Amino acid sequence: MSGKILVLTAIDDELDKARAPDNVEIIYTGVGKVNAASAATLALLVLRPKLVVNYGTAGKIHKMHSGLVEVAHAVQRDMMAMPLAPRGRTPFSPEIDRLSSGHGSVTCGTGDSFVTAVDPWLVENNIDIVDMELYAIAHVCVRHSLPWRAFKFITDEADGNAADHWNENVASGQDLFWDEMSAIVKGVQ
Repeated sequence: MSGKILVLTAIDDELDKARAPDNVEIIYTGVGKVNAASAATLALLVLRPKLVVNYGTAGKIHKMHSGLVEVAHAVQRDMMAMPLAPRGRTPFSPEIDRLSSGHGSVTCGTGDSFVTAVDPWLVENNIDIVDMELYAIAHVCVRHSLPWRAFKFITDEADGNAADHWNENVASGQDLFWDEMSAIVKGVQ
């Protein structure tokens, strides 16, 4: 697969492998940062892609976002090592606080919790959307000097109805994602 595109997504409900073009490999990572980091590392070492794309679902913190968004920055919303470092910062590793793809304009806060209520820290730190895998995938890419991009389909408003709305909308972003991917695939060839 060397030189092709690797798409990492958490579960098969989000993205159907059968729709992938010939030069795109889809790997399901499982839910959460540990699963995503483990799967991403193994996939990068074995497949040696030219580009890694994360696709998944997200809850919105800023109400202006809807549909499919491209993520520019990923942060860890659940890194809480105070007093060694402020929330969101990995102690003794400030260079990995905010990972940037170079594309899009949205900031995603990744954490190992499903967000169902407003967290003032997210608002104060201009987090646009929340997910459970992107930061881990971006971190692996940065550590291995591979470019990454990320697209998230907004399924819910990260509120008390988030689980119901996520279940209703989890598969709704595939068409939009494959439209974006067709342009990316052409650009990588």
